Amino acid sequence: MQVCLDIQAAIAQRAGVGRYTQMLIECLPEGAADADRLRLFYFDFRKRGQPFDAPSPRVEFKAVEKVPGRLVQQLWKWADWPPFDLFSGPADLFHFPNFIIPPLPRGKAVVTIHDMSFHRFPQFTESRNLSYLSKAIGHTARRADAIITDSHFSANEISACLGVEKSRVHAIHLGISPSLQAPPPETLADLRRRHKLDKPYLLTVGTIEPRKNLPLLLDLFENFRDFDGDLVIAGMPGWKCASFFERLKTSPAASRIRYLDFLPEPDLPALYAAAEAFVFPSFYEGFGFPPLEAMACGTPVISSRGGSLPEVLGEAASFPLTWDIEEWRGAVRQVLSDSSLRQTLIERGLRQAARYRWSETARQTWQVYRQVAG
Repeated sequence: MQVCLDIQAAIAQRAGVGRYTQMLIECLPEGAADADRLRLFYFDFRKRGQPFDAPSPRVEFKAVEKVPGRLVQQLWKWADWPPFDLFSGPADLFHFPNFIIPPLPRGKAVVTIHDMSFHRFPQFTESRNLSYLSKAIGHTARRADAIITDSHFSANEISACLGVEKSRVHAIHLGISPSLQAPPPETLADLRRRHKLDKPYLLTVGTIEPRKNLPLLLDLFENFRDFDGDLVIAGMPGWKCASFFERLKTSPAASRIRYLDFLPEPDLPALYAAAEAFVFPSFYEGFGFPPLEAMACGTPVISSRGGSLPEVLGEAASFPLTWDIEEWRGAVRQVLSDSSLRQTLIERGLRQAARYRWSETARQTWQVYRQVAG
């Protein structure tokens, strides 16, 4: 079987869909049969050449340099033309890991729709992206021979919101890297030194966007008298985040709040492991990487019940039942002060995180490919 995977997101994005696509590139070859071939297609906008080493002899890269890829993507959005396989070449099956199937008159198509946050919380979505997704997602759902999503919660959302038969929606949990584990003390000390993290700290990680509900975290921390440490926020600026950064500057606790922007992946294990607790008040997640990664590094997690989080985190997190700020303060206070609860959450978190491996994500993805291809 010849599979063509659109890897544009892995080149353009460092987190989220980009990371998912990158891990498919690395792990799909492991599950390929002798007769399977995997083509990785992308537009080389900046003429940088092959972006990754080929992970297997069964993998080939197909780059388009001479055609202005950004123009083609705009034509796909607004004119539904030209056909994708004009650039990628023919394949038995095409996989589009970033929500939308571009024009594709021939061939089987699998799409990954990670969540329905843009539908459930349109006020939190970047306006141009909302307009495009709202316009194109229905056609994608009808065109897809199969839809992959990140959780059973999201599978039910897709079926309910888009009217898709449940038999065409496949929940495949994502994985976390084996490198996400508590590093040795000298690595923790090096991270603290480089980022001037001299005090104990509470941590949250994720793109700065309204859906992450970070104002609740500021409310929690500004009047939290039971913790003489810092709040560390790590994540790249996203969309609709200007008001948050303004609030950050004027916060009465500004001197104790550290914003680290995007941290490279090698720094994340130490950042997680050095934290006293990980706090994640997100309104809605289709999967939820950061709290699971924190668990893998031995850090207790306080999380909302937004979207898929109860499914993914299981009984390994402390879940405030409401959005009441005092309830959140109480949950954080208890995790910091109750050594028995703290140890229980750490042990449960390590077991829970160990369940999620990219090799299993890839194996189940091949199962969908083979089912679609017949």
